[in-house]
Amino acid sequence: MSMILQVNIEDLLHCRTVESERIEFKASWNPETTGPQVLRTICAFANDHHNLNGGYIVLGVAEKQGRAVLPPKGLSESGMEAAQRWIRGNCNRLDPPYMPILSPESLDGRHILVVWVPASEVRPHRGPGAKANQSPRFWLRIGSETVDAGQRGPLLHQFLQQTTRTPWDDRRASDAQLDDLRYSAVREYLHEVRSGLLDEPDERKIYRHMGISTKVNGYEVPKNVGLILFSNDPTKWFRGARLEVVSFTEGRAGNIFEERIFSGSIFDQIRSCLRYLEVFLMSCLKKQDSDIHAKRWENYPITALRETLVNALYHRSYDIDQPEPTKLYIYPDRIEVTSYPGPVPGIELSHLAPGSSVPAAPARNRRIGEFLKELRLAEGRLTGLPKIFQAMEDNGSPPPKFEFDGQRTYFRAVLPAHPEYRCRSA
Repeated sequence: MSMILQVNIEDLLHCRTVESERIEFKASWNPETTGPQVLRTICAFANDHHNLNGGYIVLGVAEKQGRAVLPPKGLSESGMEAAQRWIRGNCNRLDPPYMPILSPESLDGRHILVVWVPASEVRPHRGPGAKANQSPRFWLRIGSETVDAGQRGPLLHQFLQQTTRTPWDDRRASDAQLDDLRYSAVREYLHEVRSGLLDEPDERKIYRHMGISTKVNGYEVPKNVGLILFSNDPTKWFRGARLEVVSFTEGRAGNIFEERIFSGSIFDQIRSCLRYLEVFLMSCLKKQDSDIHAKRWENYPITALRETLVNALYHRSYDIDQPEPTKLYIYPDRIEVTSYPGPVPGIELSHLAPGSSVPAAPARNRRIGEFLKELRLAEGRLTGLPKIFQAMEDNGSPPPKFEFDGQRTYFRAVLPAHPEYRCRSA
């Protein structure tokens, strides 16, 4: 079991918690052919065009249709050492230099090398060209391909504009201390994802390997992602990091039946809120004259509700200019979940209609999403929305509705109650 990787190695190889486009498999190692390919891919993952927090290159594992071929072919001991020496030496050829994390692993008695490439804090990077005597190129990851941004029209300009700012969740929190991170919560998380980092005795090393702290002027401070996920009260730094749940007896003008505020880490908010909502969820079995099987429906399918809640907490902004809490309002005929602000540029209302697809756009909180996916609380890239539609359809419920204003100040998801539940409530 790895003492370096945050993610479980089995989950990584089966693409359970990391999307397949963020993993590249190489069956063997050859410094003349594999080496340059790996170097370009390291450059692309470090540039992290879609704010997914880089990716992984796995040496010693063949690939078929984007999936690992197991058991692995493996590398010889000398091949493992040679690959690590070559990568460490040639990563200095990147401009500016960038060093990935090399994690030798053993699987089914075979040696494999995982090259973990977190998003760089000093991007953009350029790497050697694909041809001899070619000038350095800005390599980017588009889907499962490593491409030359200069050969893709406006892509290079868009990328360079994007790199002027570090994503919010990856920024250092200079007004916080490392002791503000709850070590017990970190260890609980590592236990849940079955990470080998549990065997590391130094908590500061664990924080560094997880990327939730960084060094500033000789001492370490937490990153925003560490505080939002592993502190007792993130609202000390981010006022919007709480969840407001209100139940109304009737329409918007109706009386408030109950109001609750959920605070703590995002993990705590999701789990506590879902437990609380169990009181409002109900299911029904209805006999059918034409079928011996009873028809089952729920007033709100739990899968759709969970995905909607997680998406709201995942994709909202927690920056200083967004002090409003995430809001979940329960009405007799629907549940509304509102977060702030609206979606990132590039996503339009037409993309949120049934049967439509959401275009690839830079994630607002790449690190938060990564942790949620490793806990299986969030879906892989762009798959959460179809799951909500499918859950509502399978339940016999009307489709969900999504809305945001022209200024993108808010985003609202509406889950209509099952028609028979609405009739009974009326």
